[in-house]
Amino acid sequence: MYAIELTPEHPVAQLADFATQAEQEGFDAVFASHHYNNRDQFMALSQMAARTDELLLGPGIANPYETHPVTLASRVATLSEQSDGRAVFGVGPGDKSTIRNLGFDHDDALRRVLETFKVAQQLWDGERVDHDGTFEAVDAGLNYDAGEIPVYVGAQGPHMTRMAAKHADGALYNGSHPKDLAWAREQVTEMADDRVADSEFDLAAYASVSVAEDADAAREAARPPVAFVAGGSPPPVLDRHGIDHDTAGEIGDAISAGEFEEAFGMVTEPMLDAFCVAGTPDEVAERTEELLSHADSVVFASPLGPDIETAIDLLGAVVDRQHR
Repeated sequence: MYAIELTPEHPVAQLADFATQAEQEGFDAVFASHHYNNRDQFMALSQMAARTDELLLGPGIANPYETHPVTLASRVATLSEQSDGRAVFGVGPGDKSTIRNLGFDHDDALRRVLETFKVAQQLWDGERVDHDGTFEAVDAGLNYDAGEIPVYVGAQGPHMTRMAAKHADGALYNGSHPKDLAWAREQVTEMADDRVADSEFDLAAYASVSVAEDADAAREAARPPVAFVAGGSPPPVLDRHGIDHDTAGEIGDAISAGEFEEAFGMVTEPMLDAFCVAGTPDEVAERTEELLSHADSVVFASPLGPDIETAIDLLGAVVDRQHR
């Protein structure tokens, strides 16, 4: 699977245009990210569904804190209905630096995510559900058919990655560097004998990418998403790349306080190298090939580039190069 992530910081109609362009460029899927301060991801995905014919579409990711998991399951099922079965459920604990603004934390994150998609699968199968765990549901059910919907878990740390490898159809692994994907592949391989899901597991590199003919412009455009990644990365990931914990923590604090420009300004060159594939089309193609030596799929995630429309064209050419 070759996919792109679209961030609803743009008007919904424009996002639908981008999705149409992605389909024309030969991409397999589009994921819509979620932060409460952007436009609604499901409204954006709905418009994308109406404007495309073959693209897989899904949240990348939805978190089961702001929205009750049963409601979230229904929204994904509605997207599947509207898109004639093209929905994918990307689910994860969410970005720590933004959801804590709403009074949520990541306590029991693994259980919350696992319970969310297991209950969703029961609901999609037409079952009525009683659940008492990290959330409650009493005799909950959907009044319409949903069918099977692939589940991809947003992962970065060891426990979430291994849980995904055991229970989900795939992982949207938050990593842009071959070191991270090599590590993730080790976790997946170690869980092979414990896998309970029937499908073949898809390890997708959910890689922040910024591409432009001007490499410096591409790197500058990468600062915002790299700030979010650095501010929310667990210590083992920071250690893997030699990133200072205190600086990463300060970036996360600035994001939580809404001081985005300050956060972006604290992004260092090593952070850019570790947490984004940024550069010319040739440089991005080379890094993509390195990622795919460990991953099964790749999602080109925000920012895509200084100009999104141009970046989608350039990334389409990168995909063509991989297919040769």
